[in-house]
Amino acid sequence: MEKFDVTIIGAGPGGYVAAIRCAQLGMKTALVEKYPSLGGTCLNVGCIPSKALLDSSEHFFNAANHFQEHGIDIKDPKVNIKQMIERKRGVVKMTVDGINFLMKKNKITVYTGIGSFVNKTTIQIKKADNTVEQIESTKTIIATGSKPSTLPGIEIDKKRIITSTEALELQEVPKHMIIIGGGVIGLELGSVYGRLGSKITVVEFMDRIIPGMDGSLSKELQRILKKNLGFEFLFKHKVTGVKNSGKEVTVSAFNAKDEKIEIKGDYCLMSVGRKPYTEGLGLENAGVKLDNRGRIETDDHLKTNVENIYAIGDVVKGAMLAHKAEEEGVLVAEQMAGQKPHINYNLIPGVVYTWPEVAAVGYTEEQLKEQGKKYKVGNFPFKASGRARASMDTDGFVKVLADEATDEILGVHMIGPRTADMIAEAVVAMEYKASAEDISRMSHAHPTFTESMKEACLDATGKRALHI
Repeated sequence: MEKFDVTIIGAGPGGYVAAIRCAQLGMKTALVEKYPSLGGTCLNVGCIPSKALLDSSEHFFNAANHFQEHGIDIKDPKVNIKQMIERKRGVVKMTVDGINFLMKKNKITVYTGIGSFVNKTTIQIKKADNTVEQIESTKTIIATGSKPSTLPGIEIDKKRIITSTEALELQEVPKHMIIIGGGVIGLELGSVYGRLGSKITVVEFMDRIIPGMDGSLSKELQRILKKNLGFEFLFKHKVTGVKNSGKEVTVSAFNAKDEKIEIKGDYCLMSVGRKPYTEGLGLENAGVKLDNRGRIETDDHLKTNVENIYAIGDVVKGAMLAHKAEEEGVLVAEQMAGQKPHINYNLIPGVVYTWPEVAAVGYTEEQLKEQGKKYKVGNFPFKASGRARASMDTDGFVKVLADEATDEILGVHMIGPRTADMIAEAVVAMEYKASAEDISRMSHAHPTFTESMKEACLDATGKRALHI
């Protein structure tokens, strides 16, 4: 039986990054992955392929709607959905191949099969041919991620009633896609097909989309998706059933007035969140405890109740984000090596890759009100940005929340062009406890989208914005 210093179960962003950092720190490292392709949900059926399709669909939408204004005359563009999917597969393959290279470079032993605990130091790997191998590991990191959730009584048939996984492989553009859930995944995939010509109806139990983000972002994104892509939103609707009748799906729901309604389309995307994936891990054999939501219980150092076993990413509490899992993987590896790393969970940014993009870090205005915290607000609209006007991306704004007494930045909320990249400036500023005045005094290149961050900070410090 081969022995390792550390074994990571699950090769998503959290798992493979943890493996790399452990190997860098001199540990003999094994990585166990049930699928033949490394990278987990994110690289294979999540972050990377969805961004590839978002990019392709954005090119098509611009060609169909904006090229003429730019002085580019072309015949009516047509969607080749099969080529879009093929390009997406190529992007995934390149990315996964890169992870394979990194495993070899760092001398990490990769096992393909279902990993489970025999006891707290012995891990069994069941392979595709049903053969079983066992390894011994001094320490183990559980990084098995999550899988799509559904609603009670609704069966995902993977044909017409689908999850994000199937939505990334459709071979036709839906005529009418009904999306259950107004969160990040549903809005991103709805944007893909909305740009390609699908009618999109979003059915949401809450009273707004992206409910975890600042209310001003929810309101603005709803307005833009309705204006630009014709999204229809049904809020305060409780879905009770979905039926596939061949080439049509029927979604049954109760509206805010408790009236039963039916919505018909040709595809229904179930996008009501994700749940931790812990099935088949044999946690009971190692004595690892779960909480009442099916997540693995950990302390502040991501250690489970079993001394030598840790858990990271989507299987533990907190936001289900690839970059959060990566940070946790590094934290655990460095703790094992005797270092003292830290993560400020309040400063892990959240992003929605619609267009315009939505990005945020820190406290929302609703949270500050709930805390009774006195704060100032600075806003700057992209329609006042020279760079945004030049690129015809004038929807959205940057909003900065700062402490009324100290001027320290407490939250930054953006919706606009390239805000997924712009939010990094806010994260750096807040990590170093910068004030809005600090950012307003920094030189920002002109013309750039990031000038809007400076202007919002100027607005937060005595309404000194220069271009509004």
